[in-house]
Amino acid sequence: MTGTATYALLAVPFLTFAALVAVVAGVVAARRRGAGRRTGAAVGVVGTVSAVAAGVVLLVMTGVFNNVIVGLGIVAYDDALVSGARVGLFPVEDLAYSIGAALLLPSCWVLLERPRGRAHDRARDRSSDHPTVHGAGRGTGTVGTPTQPPRRPEETP
Repeated sequence: MTGTATYALLAVPFLTFAALVAVVAGVVAARRRGAGRRTGAAVGVVGTVSAVAAGVVLLVMTGVFNNVIVGLGIVAYDDALVSGARVGLFPVEDLAYSIGAALLLPSCWVLLERPRGRAHDRARDRSSDHPTVHGAGRGTGTVGTPTQPPRRPEETP
């Protein structure tokens, strides 16, 4: 590999993919909210704040550990292949992978989440029509399981 800032060029496809997945996840989340899903704006804000906080922690940890491994000589970078900007001992291009991971993880969470809409609510309402054992004592079953009619003594084995 030759050329200026080759490490940065390696990160471009990764960051592009992460950004595209994040955009798709944002569109999917907006459509789910628009489709009458019962998640309010507060849930979206909490999720966004959590994702940003996790991303900041990931970047700080990356900075600390990258400086350690470069300082110990475990990893070395060719000065001809970096952009020149450094965060401590490591080139700034190395943060691209942490930024991509901070984008991808919450995006995949949104995309892989099973949407629960009206069909799920109807199924839950139908299941509540069945009698259930609420005080699961000895021999009465577990909470939430349908009860069986009591047996007459002659039916007991």
